Amino acid sequence: MKNMIKDIIIAIDGHSGCGKSSTAKELAKHFKYKYLDSGAMYRAVTLFFLRNKVDINDIKKVRDSLDKISIDFIVKSGIQKVLNIL
Repeated sequence: MKNMIKDIIIAIDGHSGCGKSSTAKELAKHFKYKYLDSGAMYRAVTLFFLRNKVDINDIKKVRDSLDKISIDFIVKSGIQKVLNIL
C-alpha cells in the first residue's frame, strides 16, 4: 500500500461570475489534473430534457431519463467542449 494515491476531486463553490471556472482551470493546469466543466454537464442534461420533453416535475421520468443520457466531452486547443448529448 506504499505510495497509493487515490483520485483527487476538487470542488469550488460560489456565486455565478466569481471566477470558479477560471480558478479551477488554472488549478488543473498547475497540478496537471483533468478539468471537468460540471456546469456544461448540467446544461447538457437540461438540453436533453428540453429536446426530449421530459417533465421535470415527474420524478420517475427524470430518473428514467438520466439512465439514457450520454454526454461526450472533447478538449480542443485547451478548451473543453460538449461533443454529443444523446
